[in-house]
Amino acid sequence: MSALALDPAGRRWLRRASIAAILAAIAGVLLLAVSGWFLTAAALAGAAGPVAALGFNYLIPSAAIRGLAILRTAGRYGERLFSHQAALGAMAALRAGLFARLAAQDGRIGPDLAGGDASARLIGDIDALEELIVRKPVRPASWVAAGTGVLLAALAGWAAALALLLLLAALPPLLDRAARRLTERPAHDAAEALGALRTRYVEYAAARAEIAAYGLADRVAGDLSRFTADLDAARARLHRGEGAIAALLAGYAALAVALVLLFADAPAPRVALALLAAAGAVEAMAGLARTAFRRAGVATGLRRLDALLALPEPVAAPASTEAMPLRLGGLDLAPGARVAITGRSGSGKTLLLETLAGLRAAMVDAAIGGLAPAACSGAMLRAQFALAPQDPALIAGTIADNLRLARPGVDKESIWAVLRAVALEGRIGGFPEGLDTRLGEAGGTLSGGERKRLSLARALLAGRPWLLLDEPTEGIDSATESEMVARLDAWLADSNTGLVLVSHRRAPLALAGNVVAIEDITPSS
Repeated sequence: MSALALDPAGRRWLRRASIAAILAAIAGVLLLAVSGWFLTAAALAGAAGPVAALGFNYLIPSAAIRGLAILRTAGRYGERLFSHQAALGAMAALRAGLFARLAAQDGRIGPDLAGGDASARLIGDIDALEELIVRKPVRPASWVAAGTGVLLAALAGWAAALALLLLLAALPPLLDRAARRLTERPAHDAAEALGALRTRYVEYAAARAEIAAYGLADRVAGDLSRFTADLDAARARLHRGEGAIAALLAGYAALAVALVLLFADAPAPRVALALLAAAGAVEAMAGLARTAFRRAGVATGLRRLDALLALPEPVAAPASTEAMPLRLGGLDLAPGARVAITGRSGSGKTLLLETLAGLRAAMVDAAIGGLAPAACSGAMLRAQFALAPQDPALIAGTIADNLRLARPGVDKESIWAVLRAVALEGRIGGFPEGLDTRLGEAGGTLSGGERKRLSLARALLAGRPWLLLDEPTEGIDSATESEMVARLDAWLADSNTGLVLVSHRRAPLALAGNVVAIEDITPSS
């Protein structure tokens, strides 16, 4: 599937844009040609004396020039309006579709894209593609304008028209070759540099508190400057290439006018008409140059987008999922059972939870419904397990937005229920805007413990048969911890939700009825 594919509505808008562009192109060439004829004929009539000047009809040419100018303006406006309508609709659907494909991929086998690289593809590459779609109507309009110029040049003689025809026929392959040679490599370098810069920036943004605390801003800025220098150098080469192509077109227009003048065999007004028609035809063909330049410039982006489009489409999760039994090492757990994983720091407890959640691929002695995690699809694991990670991620949106990630469209009563289960309803209810309070990616005014509880509430809201908790009470005071553990115990009992818990604190361990050592689940290295 190509990233340039448009739906039927998009193709209709693009056809309208092409018609408008063709009208604008024809009007533009005719406007120049008629203006050249009119000015030359008027000058000759004036030079011939008062009688000839008084007999010269300037009203019809003036009206034609005014009408052609209006038609060209209306055509260009229509082209912009219709082409942007096609592009914006296509890009909106493309961004949503690509994000859905990325989000649905099995984290164990899906593409390993850093946040900055994914951002570069979903923003920068698609923006370049949008411009390419907007310019798509220019190609037929350029050819029609070129044909119009040749026909008008024929009024100055067939030799002049033939010379112009040969020049215009040779121009597109010349432009395409020049664009590829001058822009393809810089465009690839610019796309790679932008992805690397965004990746590094995202990494530093996640550690901005530490950067400020240790006074590392200058060092970080210096490191980022290396990436910006690479990006600036690639973009400078792109712009130099564009300038060289513009110079080529200027020289080509001068050559076309000179040849038409050389081979012209007609009165002066028609020669002037042919000269400006030739200049207008070459100017119209400049649209092909810009299209070729942009196509070469986004070739890398198109390949990167097509790589994402080759990913499997997301499959809707089943409406209801039957709870499956879980085996960890030699311990068999029925749905609704609870277990705590023990072991020293760094022994692989978090890795186990992420493996069960389908985020990582690791060798573990575990089974879900009789199948090892490696034999389970990502969709199956996501349907069984809801993970509240040790380091939760929040999106830049409202509190309700963050919670509805687990269950889109959920009502506010259900949201307040899970907030009560994690002892967070008082804090959220105290905000002036309540659930509509906006959070940044770092959690806004929420503390670290409150962010963890919000992440836990999100996992509860998902309603999975098994809950995976990684240090759920870290950063929480003992009184709040005791309250939260008691409420969570009641929630698990009422919903018959199973629990796999990792915690170095004593209070949460009261939630688990079984204990298994991580060494009994993960083989020693």
